[in-house]
Amino acid sequence: MMNNIPATTKNLLIVNFLAFIATWIFESRGIDLTSMLGLHFFMAKDFHLYQLITYMFLHGGFTHIFFNMFALWMFGAVIERVWGPKKFLFYYISCGIGAGLVQELAQYINYMAEGLAAYENVNLGGTVMATADYLNLWTTIGASGAVYAILLAFGMTFPNERLFIIPFPFPIKAKWLVVGYIAIELFSALSGPGDGVAHTAHLGGMLFGFIMIRYWRNHPGNGSGFGRSRGQEFFDNMKRRFDERQQRANSNRRRWADEPDEPQEPPKKPRANQAEIDAILDKIRKSGYDSLTKEEKKKLFDQSQQS
Repeated sequence: MMNNIPATTKNLLIVNFLAFIATWIFESRGIDLTSMLGLHFFMAKDFHLYQLITYMFLHGGFTHIFFNMFALWMFGAVIERVWGPKKFLFYYISCGIGAGLVQELAQYINYMAEGLAAYENVNLGGTVMATADYLNLWTTIGASGAVYAILLAFGMTFPNERLFIIPFPFPIKAKWLVVGYIAIELFSALSGPGDGVAHTAHLGGMLFGFIMIRYWRNHPGNGSGFGRSRGQEFFDNMKRRFDERQQRANSNRRRWADEPDEPQEPPKKPRANQAEIDAILDKIRKSGYDSLTKEEKKKLFDQSQQS
């Protein structure tokens, strides 16, 4: 099963599970990796810049890592095959960092709203704690921000793909699944803290992912090295094959016209002209194969069968 997973997705899964095991082993020996590698509030004494990367490889429990890794395996493998490993890894890490930055901003807003700068101590249900120690408890861990960005990428790449999601007994289009998750996370974030889940980090990962995907779509040749993904190459190769077949058909027609005395069977008339094929391929790139009408799918199939 692992052999069918693309390399980058597989390595991310392995690193996350190894980090989870290491956290458990070190904790049993009195070493708290979460405190060292988790993302602290930037005004806390234990904050370090490297935590913007390390935090996304730590998880708070088996359920936490299981659902994150399941989503990474389910959607990440597909996106990596479409984009290629370099672009996929860049997107994953960048969105994870972006999620951490948004979480830091949300914590700063909370810090200002509570007026903590004016107090040296805080009262937590009868327990008095130094404000500096209290801020140090604001720690974020988990790959959820990056994983939510992968979910967004899947929804934007295959918007009409139908998915079965528990507990719904009917398939849901990917684009509506993404919209639903955004609505849930936004509602949870606005409801205020208390459930121990970094909803703003989830939204932050999706926000950075949306900005990056929109930029790549509007600047396909920007020289960043990510302008041509494997998916783009696939459609370009398909277009080139159609062009070659069209040229052979035109060459056969000219040869048949120049030699009227020789009995030759005229070439078959193409079922769809090149402009129609180009438009269909562009539509697949933008909205996915499922967005084609039956007539468009038939034209594409008929054209691919011509030799």
